[in-house]
Amino acid sequence: MRCGRTWVLTSNREGQTFAGESLLVRYVNFVKLPHTVFALPFALLGVIVASYTHPVTWRAAVLVVVAFTAARFVAMGFNRIADRRLDAKNPRTQSRELPSGRLSVGQAWAAVLAAVVAFLWAAWALNPLCAALAPVALIWIATYSYTKRFTDWSHLWLGGALAIAPVGGYVAITGAWSDPWWLLIVVAVAVACWVAGFDIFYALQDEAFDRDEGLRSLVVRLGQGWAIIVAKLLHGAALAALIVFGKGAGLGLPYFAGVMIAIVVIGWEHRQVKPGDLSKLNAAFFTANGVVSIVVFLGALVDRVI
Repeated sequence: MRCGRTWVLTSNREGQTFAGESLLVRYVNFVKLPHTVFALPFALLGVIVASYTHPVTWRAAVLVVVAFTAARFVAMGFNRIADRRLDAKNPRTQSRELPSGRLSVGQAWAAVLAAVVAFLWAAWALNPLCAALAPVALIWIATYSYTKRFTDWSHLWLGGALAIAPVGGYVAITGAWSDPWWLLIVVAVAVACWVAGFDIFYALQDEAFDRDEGLRSLVVRLGQGWAIIVAKLLHGAALAALIVFGKGAGLGLPYFAGVMIAIVVIGWEHRQVKPGDLSKLNAAFFTANGVVSIVVFLGALVDRVI
């Protein structure tokens, strides 16, 4: 809560946030800006694959980064606004910016609306197809915030939101759908399954709270053991789709070396999380998934350069 001009935190800072009380730091923590590393490399993967047939300018590359970062800000910011009352009840999330009072709802909305404008502007500046698809993308990523109220498969909805990244990166450069037509669908499936799998891991820590509040997830529906098995299956499907994507895009050995590293990292991730033992969840969630997206992107980048 806030007393005069001094902030008094009702609980410890949530993990993966920065210390400090400047407005900039509060906004960065509000949307967990460092988590952009999870999916931004996949947006750039789309850019790299598109570069085989279309030249990539610095202007276009910067606009892709701006569009993705703004879209993610919208998604996370809207989610925090929609869930602020639930976050205030959950001991794990009580220290977030809205329930703790470090940001007002008005400040949150102002930042989200600014991000909406930035995203729509970047999409318009890229090409007509991006501009046409941008409102659809915004609706999809915002709707995710309410999915735990009505479906056990909110994890896949979130996966679909981040799956927009490689598709958007490709379309931003080419202004058209992929050839072959299934290429972007396969990479979208890869990202959707990858995200859904690690979101199931993330949901493990809120199982009891979600049950009490009537919220839905595969963890609530199946229990930890079966939910972890579903996460394994989703990650297996994601890795298989990345291989198919690489073959369809004509990528070479460096890309597949990156995918092999991703396989090892995801295997390590699944060894860290067991039913009833979430002591290593943060390492599995934050470290492993950041590495996965980066090594796949770097593999494609090295392949493109050489």
